[in-house]
Amino acid sequence: LAAMEVVFKSAQACWFASKDSAFQPYRLANEMNSFTGRPRFLLVPARNPTGRPLLVVQASGTPARIEAFGPMMSQSVGNRITADIRRWTNGNTSCGTAA
Repeated sequence: LAAMEVVFKSAQACWFASKDSAFQPYRLANEMNSFTGRPRFLLVPARNPTGRPLLVVQASGTPARIEAFGPMMSQSVGNRITADIRRWTNGNTSCGTAA
């Protein structure tokens, strides 16, 4: 959970609080207290927050393995998402470059 909290807080700061244009069409849905034992967060359409998730970022195992999947990963922003999550998982919480 600790590793996932770092990734979640970094995503919140770098993708949403910063008003990054690549993420403006989306909304962050926190599911860190998942009963499945896999803390996660979702990116959903901002205009349809109950719609199908476009990105799922979740942790599993010990030590935690963070994985990201969903339709956004095959879009142009997918490489950035991968790089950001890798950087945050390794302890560097800085924001990367815009997509």
